[in-house]
Amino acid sequence: MGGTSALDQVSEQGSRTRKHKYLRDIGAFMLPVLLAILGSGLIYGVFFITAGRSDWRNFGVTVAMIAIIPVVSALVLSAARRNAYPVVSALSVTIIVALFVISFLSAIRLPLSYSGFASVLPYVILLMAYANVKFSRSVQDKFAIAAFPGAEQLQTQLPGRPPIISSAEDDLGDIEFLLIDPAHHHTHDWLVLLERCYLSNIEVLPWTRAIEVQLGRVDVKSFQISHISYSPTQLAYARFKRFLDIAAVILSLPVTLPLAGCVAAYIYLRDGGPVIFIQDRRGLGKAVFRMYKFRTMYNDAEGAPTTVNDRRIIPGCGLIRLARLDELPQLLNILRGDMSLIGPRPAAEYLAQTTEAAEPKAAIRSLVLPGITGWAQVTSGYAATTEEEIEKLAYDLYYIKHLSFDLDVQILFRTIKTVLSGHGAR
Repeated sequence: MGGTSALDQVSEQGSRTRKHKYLRDIGAFMLPVLLAILGSGLIYGVFFITAGRSDWRNFGVTVAMIAIIPVVSALVLSAARRNAYPVVSALSVTIIVALFVISFLSAIRLPLSYSGFASVLPYVILLMAYANVKFSRSVQDKFAIAAFPGAEQLQTQLPGRPPIISSAEDDLGDIEFLLIDPAHHHTHDWLVLLERCYLSNIEVLPWTRAIEVQLGRVDVKSFQISHISYSPTQLAYARFKRFLDIAAVILSLPVTLPLAGCVAAYIYLRDGGPVIFIQDRRGLGKAVFRMYKFRTMYNDAEGAPTTVNDRRIIPGCGLIRLARLDELPQLLNILRGDMSLIGPRPAAEYLAQTTEAAEPKAAIRSLVLPGITGWAQVTSGYAATTEEEIEKLAYDLYYIKHLSFDLDVQILFRTIKTVLSGHGAR
């Protein structure tokens, strides 16, 4: 068959080859993999020495095989640049590789410390999960925006200020994703550009999807309740989440009860009773429930949004608020079924009504149980005005749409980081 090949024809129509980014992506895992290798060797060494063993050759072989776990896991995980569930995928891949390693060691009858191996595995799994979450959020894809009335505003929101493609003849350069507005670009005028993207292996995405991927929030104006369509896995997790909440509260009682007792005693000694502050909050299905908190302001304090260095706060209670210990009574709300550990933060009833009057889509928050912590709390911080509440709504709607065990785990770890840093506390 003569003439140009199919690849040549595609190249003539604007296709181009790109550098494979696999090596760059593997590089993002180098430090966690190195820490996993060094740490696992140290942990296994402690068990080895404690057992009084001196067969160092077997020790070296075992540690070398354990080192394969993070290396192979990183190679597999780095191949999935846009993984929707980085925590679960890291757990799955690391455990599967570990099972292969221990099966191999058992097959060659190498004497090893199974307790040492079992102690190493959680450390490696946590490191790889953390590395994969960081990797999934640090991937810098090259975007461009097809011109439409809101293109310039969108450009300012996305990292790197992606270029705007104004016509079908513009040079696409080395972009990987073209962001379009479906209502504006699914027309004959833009057909040539969309065909060029297809032939050039450029993925075409609605700009609203890019907002979610890059910023972890939705565009409230274009968001519709029909965008929430749960998979069977999400539905199963939504039901299982209640069991996890109750188990977490019960298991934490040996720690949380003494802490709550100390906080209550301190508040009572400084400003008398009551030590509990009760407020009506908006819950599941718009039901109003009584939410409990430790009272950290003086008894005669006027009701108003909290400000930085607020003089109404009892001395010493600023630290309690900073560590979020004033939220401990909400564990009772969880046991009663009013709240979850993780979910949209419940707004005071008066504030919920004000926010819904300004943005009716705020009512969608009521589709799930409110939480002590949530995606909005670890990403956008404290909201004191209606405008800031609507800004937080963008993150709450993202959480509701992408409800999953994976996202809850990320929120949990980011909450710990937020508490340690004191970000957003007032």
